[in-house]
Amino acid sequence: MIGFLRGKLAAKHPPALLLDVHGVGYEVEAPMSTFYGLPAVGAEVGLHTHLVVREDAHVLFGFGTERERSLFRELIKVSGVGPRIALGILSGATVEEFHRCVETQDTAALTRIPGIGRKTAERLIVEMRDRLKALGSGTPFEVKGPVGSGAQAAPNPHAEAFSALVALGYKPPEVTRLLQKVDASVTTTEELIRHALRAASG
Repeated sequence: MIGFLRGKLAAKHPPALLLDVHGVGYEVEAPMSTFYGLPAVGAEVGLHTHLVVREDAHVLFGFGTERERSLFRELIKVSGVGPRIALGILSGATVEEFHRCVETQDTAALTRIPGIGRKTAERLIVEMRDRLKALGSGTPFEVKGPVGSGAQAAPNPHAEAFSALVALGYKPPEVTRLLQKVDASVTTTEELIRHALRAASG
């Protein structure tokens, strides 16, 4: 099991990123809660990781804090919740917000996350109530060194935001609607996604 990676951020295209660790490029999928805290391309970053082994692929997931990874690991133990839905949960809510949804039995908020129906939301609330108490406070990932010369703005933030939201499980027409709600002053990929996810949960 690969538990932690530290290296240079070579590329980031939400929800995927590429981490250069001593010349080896690791493709990692991360929730938007982690993406919001990433430095610019070229900077050093460390991520807590979880490796999911499937028959057709090995998929590495990365998280900014141990607490995020712990929640991810607990979520994928719930029947009907796979890595993709768990990634969507962490993209649409912080650990604290998810904790509140469970404590207040807010199934409506959970069903707004792609892939989660009412039955799955109810199962999450029942099964996660005790598991959440065991989650630690978590520590943020470390960022070291200056931003490298490879840092550059995304060529088309709207296109990248659209692709990221589709990858998180939203239907293309829904993504179009959500992005249309975002103020025109928002121009970065991460902020476009953040505002669209807020609109989806509203």
